[in-house]
Amino acid sequence: MIFRSFDILRGIAIATLLLGLSLGAPPASAAGQKNEITFTSWVGPYMRSQMLGFVRPYEAENDVRVNVVNYNGGINEIRDQVESANVTWDVIDLTQADSLRACNEGLLERIDDIDLPPGSDGSRPSDDFVEGALNPCGVGVIVWATAFAYDRGTYDLVQPASIADFFDAKKFPGKRAIRNDPTVIMEWALMADGVSRDQVYATLETPEGIERALKKMDAIKPGLQLWQAGRQPVRLLRSGEVTMSMVWATTGAVASREPGSNFEMIWDGRVIELDLFGIPKGSRYKDEALDFIRFASSSESLASMVSYLPNGPTRKSSLALLSGDVLEQIPNGPAYDDKLSIMSDAEWWARNHAKLEEAFQAWYAEAGRKGASGTVR
Repeated sequence: MIFRSFDILRGIAIATLLLGLSLGAPPASAAGQKNEITFTSWVGPYMRSQMLGFVRPYEAENDVRVNVVNYNGGINEIRDQVESANVTWDVIDLTQADSLRACNEGLLERIDDIDLPPGSDGSRPSDDFVEGALNPCGVGVIVWATAFAYDRGTYDLVQPASIADFFDAKKFPGKRAIRNDPTVIMEWALMADGVSRDQVYATLETPEGIERALKKMDAIKPGLQLWQAGRQPVRLLRSGEVTMSMVWATTGAVASREPGSNFEMIWDGRVIELDLFGIPKGSRYKDEALDFIRFASSSESLASMVSYLPNGPTRKSSLALLSGDVLEQIPNGPAYDDKLSIMSDAEWWARNHAKLEEAFQAWYAEAGRKGASGTVR
């Protein structure tokens, strides 16, 4: 009897527990919601501008924590996550060429049906975003540029003034630094060798054009330093390790005005590029990622971001929200509406990056040196 009474009581307890769980359980959709996502971007001043411009405001308005991690670009880490079915990133900041490459490889979710907010002036997103800022897997973040800087103390009589001077090691001796990537430097090499800017990619399409670019780059090989991301060339210039360096234009321009800096920016030949948001294929929180992208790519969010670091907003309507001082600094502002720049052909690079990366690394390996590497932007 004792055991039977115990069995009855145990049955009642279990039934009560199950009933309580049933009544108190949240709906399936609520249980699947995530109150935090992971946003991957470039560390340094750029990440700071995003944190202040839209990450913290998004968290405050939506009660969602955004975990921010950094990387040095490229699509290898995305490929590793997708192929191993271990996707831990939800939104990633990609260059336009990498966005297209990753999309073509099926590494990103298609988001061409995303319901983006209209511009602050009421314009449709399709009209508001600059050319190239919307693709099947991406939504634009910034317009940015790569230029070069030189140490004023080294060249006090005759100063570099053109992209050709970057490769003229006889007239302007000293060590150079470039990013550890074939983009920009190979366009520069051809321009410095006399190729017209509208023929750069047609020339680089051929084996002879690649060889021509690499041969021009031989002039800067002695003592060449390689960097990965943004603030490192600033440190190389400040320390005197190099006398000229490729640098992300906005980062360099801001740093050139900081105490301790003695370098000058050169705008001739600067290469204009875009960054876009993307969602890695297989993200478990695609809906939350889409919500974050909608917020971060609004006119107001983009304007807020570039007010902290003057990259260009990818929405035209954001320009009206910027101060005159910021407008004078951004790559797509009125101050830089000239013929000194070249627009990076992202679709061309998406098709050809792997081939030129191999050629670039083989060229550099011939020197038998290891380049410097960095982790900040």
